[in-house]
Amino acid sequence: MEKLVVTGGTPLKGDVTISGAKNAAVAIIPATLLVNGVCTIENLPNISDVKLYVDILKSLGAKVKWINLHEVTIDTREITSHEAPLEITSKFRASYYLIGALLGRLKKAKVGSPGGCNLGQRPIDQHIKGFEALGANITVANGNITAEADKLVGTNIYMDVVSVGATINVMLASVLAEGTTIIDNAAKEPHIVDVANFLNTMGADIRGAGTDVIKINGVQELKGNATYSVVPDQIEAGTFMMAAVASRGDITIRNCITKHLESITAKVIEIGGHVVSNGDHLRVWCTDRPHKANIKTLPYPGFPTDLQPQMGVVLSTADGISYITESIWESRFQYTAELNKMGAKITPSGKQAVFEGVEKLQGAPVYATDLRAGAALIIAGIVADGVTEIYNINHIDRGYENIEEKFKKLGAKIERIEE
Repeated sequence: MEKLVVTGGTPLKGDVTISGAKNAAVAIIPATLLVNGVCTIENLPNISDVKLYVDILKSLGAKVKWINLHEVTIDTREITSHEAPLEITSKFRASYYLIGALLGRLKKAKVGSPGGCNLGQRPIDQHIKGFEALGANITVANGNITAEADKLVGTNIYMDVVSVGATINVMLASVLAEGTTIIDNAAKEPHIVDVANFLNTMGADIRGAGTDVIKINGVQELKGNATYSVVPDQIEAGTFMMAAVASRGDITIRNCITKHLESITAKVIEIGGHVVSNGDHLRVWCTDRPHKANIKTLPYPGFPTDLQPQMGVVLSTADGISYITESIWESRFQYTAELNKMGAKITPSGKQAVFEGVEKLQGAPVYATDLRAGAALIIAGIVADGVTEIYNINHIDRGYENIEEKFKKLGAKIERIEE
């Protein structure tokens, strides 16, 4: 078992380069199953979720060759199986994209139920609704989701709730369907646009990604033989923005799309931080104690739920009482118990938490309850007095590449230790 040991009290200063987006990569890799050819994917983050997905594709018959840590060629011309085993799919949430991709390619899929962070109830009813509307039969039994169809036919699909996963999954299933599919009330996150751009590069006809209405004109085949680079990670960039403010530091964040960070930038400025955007990078710094603020997480372009815990660390030491309302996941506030061990004064109640800002956090042993909570605890350890030991860091490795090395480059005192 590994842990991260953080000695706090150092303002973070310097440059950090953002990796490819986790949430885009874990949708683009299964999307290659729709391609009758060879794809080269660049700017992949070197994280455990990506490696698990590559292992799954290999088990399905794909030929995969790593060019380097961030680039891979995938040949899916000879897929031999439509079954993805539970022992792998249960390790991460995005494994459900295999259903849409295999259904689109082979008209059948058997995928073990997805796992991932425990953020409360995370149903896939909107995914199933979309598949059934396209003509598939879906059964859920014995830990597996099975999808079968004689053929898939385009139709109009209205999402009852804005769902990133369902939007992408239905898009994957629709690309090779007969006729036109229209997804109404679609999610608009940057990685949805990235998946659509990848599929279009391979020969798909998808229009409207990034708006709430996506139109997919079915095509006969995706031929591939093209190279695609994954978009930079909006959430990793936001994590370092929060770290700059929390530590009273000064960080230049490179290889990011500043347009994707506007809701975060607005809140950083509101709480007393400073942001200067310049093309593909931005500088964030803060010299004083952050101001109190009210935050409500919302689908893009609102404030991301995946940055809520990191902002929670900032507000735990802010001047005054702040409120965070979580509108996406019911159990996102599990991390607050760990921050309270470090001297924070946070009172969660349902989907809202009250943050009574304290002058300082104190180092303590803490446990990452999920991926983004883990990143938040690293920031907390950096700003706290004394030593913080962070356990369950396998959660962090699912979504952040070499996170301790990036923080070290900014001056943090952080070590990965094997027990």
